[in-house]
Amino acid sequence: MNCPVSHGVNTPVPPPPKGIGLTVTIVICTRKRPAMLRECLEAVSALEPLPNEVLVVDNSEGCKETESIARSFSARYTVEKVAGLSRARNRGMVESGTDIVAFLDDDAMPDRNWLKFLLAPFTFPQVAVVTGQTVFRDASVDEVSKEQPRTLTNRNPLWFEIATFGGLGGGRGGGSNMALRKAACGDGAIFDLRLGRGSPIRIAEESVAFALLLARGYEAVHVPAATVAHPRTFQDIELQATSSVAYWLLLFFEFPGHRMDLLRFLLRRLRRKPLTWPRNPQAPGMIITSGWKVHLRAGLHGSLLFLRCRRPSNS
Repeated sequence: MNCPVSHGVNTPVPPPPKGIGLTVTIVICTRKRPAMLRECLEAVSALEPLPNEVLVVDNSEGCKETESIARSFSARYTVEKVAGLSRARNRGMVESGTDIVAFLDDDAMPDRNWLKFLLAPFTFPQVAVVTGQTVFRDASVDEVSKEQPRTLTNRNPLWFEIATFGGLGGGRGGGSNMALRKAACGDGAIFDLRLGRGSPIRIAEESVAFALLLARGYEAVHVPAATVAHPRTFQDIELQATSSVAYWLLLFFEFPGHRMDLLRFLLRRLRRKPLTWPRNPQAPGMIITSGWKVHLRAGLHGSLLFLRCRRPSNS
């Protein structure tokens, strides 16, 4: 059965039938936050359905308290000593032995039905990415999207900008609410080690992973009903802007066939033109709307940052 292609149009996704046969691991990446991890694991233990396995990846030298908490919830515990969220996620992907690998951060709280909705699109074998809706813990009811699921493929002329600039749920803790088909990820090192928290460029590791899988011909589905609550985070605007410039340069060089797509998108955003595809939030954001001094410093520092880590590393 073929997965319906929507080219950006809302597409209903059926619930998974009983006995679907897909196995799933939930990978929770954590670093020196045992209290938050306990809350996350409590929410995971109440999921319907439960996963086949929970794997806690401790991105530190190792912590007895973190290990004890993980084992108290019957979760498997492993250590990734080299700092970096992408390293931790790659470690989780490699060590998972299931068909589907779902990711949560230790400060994320999944809704009871989160996994059910997140797994549903994987009934179609060409779906390699499913993302859900990440909402702030103090969000009002009006801030929670009531959209229907939507499917994205590389046959959509705007697929590159949608995947790399938040159209699949990235940018608001989106990486803490996603699932990937392991067989589509090759050796498992799908997350770029230059990207993500703890890496030189502190953003967008999940967005590049989505783009890589879509470029290979797989499909992605965004399911707003698969909801995870995440605390608000407040980041230094200049640091965020610097990472953004470095990220834009990385996209320019890593995806040479989409350079014009990237430049057209950035020009539209700098001119504050509205998006033509769904994203939350729709507004350009503080980086675009900040003053020229921020843009100038970010352009210089972001270019230098990219030059320092231009060569990709998988070790």
